[in-house]
Amino acid sequence: MLNFVRVAAGTPKLSVADCEYNVNEIIRLAKEAEAKQVRILALPELCITGYSCEDLFFQSSLIKGAEEGLSKILDATKNIDMIIAIGIPIGAHNQLFNCAAICHLGKIMGLIPKMYLPNSGEFGERRWFSGAYDLPWTEISCCGQTVPMGNDILFDCPELEAVIGVEICQDLWEPIPPSTHQALAGANLILNLTASNDTALKHNRRCAVVAEQSRRTISGYVFAASGIWESGSSVVFSGHNIICENGMVLAEGERFQVESELIVRDIDIELIKNKRRRENGYMACYHNNEKRDYRVLKIPVKSCAPNEIIRHIAQNPYIPEDNPSRDLACEDIFKMQAVSLMRRLTHINSQKCVLAISGGLDSTLALFVTVKAMELLGHSRENIIGLIMPGFGTTNRSLKNAFSLAENLGITRREIDIKPACIQHFKDIEHDPDVYNVVFENTQARERTQIAMDIANKEGALMVGTSNLSEIALGFSTFGGDHMSMYNVNCGVPKTIVRIMAGWIADKNMFGEAVSETIRDILAMPISPELLPPSEFGDTAQITEDILGPYEINDFFMYHMIDGGFEPCKIIELAFCAFEGKYSREKLILMLKNFYRLFFTNQYKRSCAPDGPKVVTISLLAKGDLKMPSDSSYKLWLRKLEEYEKIVYTID
Repeated sequence: MLNFVRVAAGTPKLSVADCEYNVNEIIRLAKEAEAKQVRILALPELCITGYSCEDLFFQSSLIKGAEEGLSKILDATKNIDMIIAIGIPIGAHNQLFNCAAICHLGKIMGLIPKMYLPNSGEFGERRWFSGAYDLPWTEISCCGQTVPMGNDILFDCPELEAVIGVEICQDLWEPIPPSTHQALAGANLILNLTASNDTALKHNRRCAVVAEQSRRTISGYVFAASGIWESGSSVVFSGHNIICENGMVLAEGERFQVESELIVRDIDIELIKNKRRRENGYMACYHNNEKRDYRVLKIPVKSCAPNEIIRHIAQNPYIPEDNPSRDLACEDIFKMQAVSLMRRLTHINSQKCVLAISGGLDSTLALFVTVKAMELLGHSRENIIGLIMPGFGTTNRSLKNAFSLAENLGITRREIDIKPACIQHFKDIEHDPDVYNVVFENTQARERTQIAMDIANKEGALMVGTSNLSEIALGFSTFGGDHMSMYNVNCGVPKTIVRIMAGWIADKNMFGEAVSETIRDILAMPISPELLPPSEFGDTAQITEDILGPYEINDFFMYHMIDGGFEPCKIIELAFCAFEGKYSREKLILMLKNFYRLFFTNQYKRSCAPDGPKVVTISLLAKGDLKMPSDSSYKLWLRKLEEYEKIVYTID
């Protein structure tokens, strides 16, 4: 259902050249991984002997001891349905190779020799080992088995939908790592057995290199490193284990651990496959460069469905969760919005903007963006015409906040009461104004848009739109009303991010304390279009999230449907995990059904939406990420959701 593969990177405590001690610790770590339902375990480079044996690699006793140790590991793990990648020196054809032994159920499935041997600075591997390019044959005898050997091997695990490629330490640091060719040939999970030593802050660079290679190859990447018990004669090892996926660090081990360490995460194979399909240049690299032929060996490791997901599922996947990174993301988004508006104003040779200010979050953010664009152009804020257009549902609180923003920002303010014009329109079309239906609501939205457009024409100005990405996804706008503008600065910003950015602007006190206080009051109000008459207490009669469902959930659905391309059942499970039981599966199913209905039936609005900038990972404009027919059916998605629903109710 989830298409996750549970992987682990381990650093066993070791004793240099003591194969028996090292083997016992490797077996213990393998059993620990088995208990955690790991399916693929990577261990460090030369971990059976220790990487730092130096000229002891010339000793027959050590090489034979390593093979005997591997036999013991095979026997101890013959009933463990897990792929284990173990670092070992292998002697063959008058040479010694630094290898990864890929083992499963007591068998060596293949031996992968290191391609690039470091031989400068503190490293001198060519003194002891030959590179994979010196290997003239494809099979050897090892541990009483006939074993495929070479750097031309990939391992296919059909049940896991994973294809494994293997490289060793220095291989990753070369201009074209073996994993690049492996990935282009089909590998979606790379294992790196390493003994990378540490120097001050090298771990930052190492983590960046691993993450970048996983991004470039669109793969999962498991980096297993030697720890502190390697020889400290001249260098230090820290056991820096890393697990990455598509450029994102899923897990990073604690360095300088005294005891053995194991980090475990679930890698999303489906996400990797979907992203590769979208990247047209991915296989173009394969076809336009030297093609490498690989032997693809099958490993029948079985999949499993663990009770819990071992990876972090962000509630808001559009923006980082830690405050420093979140601040930087908000700054980036704000600058992108402002620069794009400035560029459009320059192109049409306009020095003025018109926008409706409702006292709500969306128009507030659009107003700040417009102020910033005017600053970049060197124009006065008075060139911004803020239209305050109260209607039948406008509350006094929203009106007060709209006036406060206009006054404290120093823009040109105009108030136009739309109620008389709407009443006249109701009369013209013979609509009873006491019937609060879609006609009653949309008339107000279209009246406001007409006024804003006409004033923009009169002033030679650009009418700035305010609809956010979430509203665009769900069609929560009036066609030909707030759906339209001359340029929409918010079209790439999900509603959850609109809220975050408003808070960020207030916290930074970007436009003064009075404006920050107004923002905080706006944030405290329920989200509403305010189109229906307020209650007798003056409160809004409409709560948007009562109609659409929580924005945090709809934005989550939108991300994993568009960016991930996931099936309904997976989206539900991810949401259930991300929100930690805040919503039941049954409730999530109902909300996802509503999301699909709204998303599919409102494509016609997106097909003719005005221009605006993409600022997060997805865009729904016709010229952006999403190309879909306006009359496509969503029955397939609902059918899959209904099938999943039967499973949920059966389990419960």
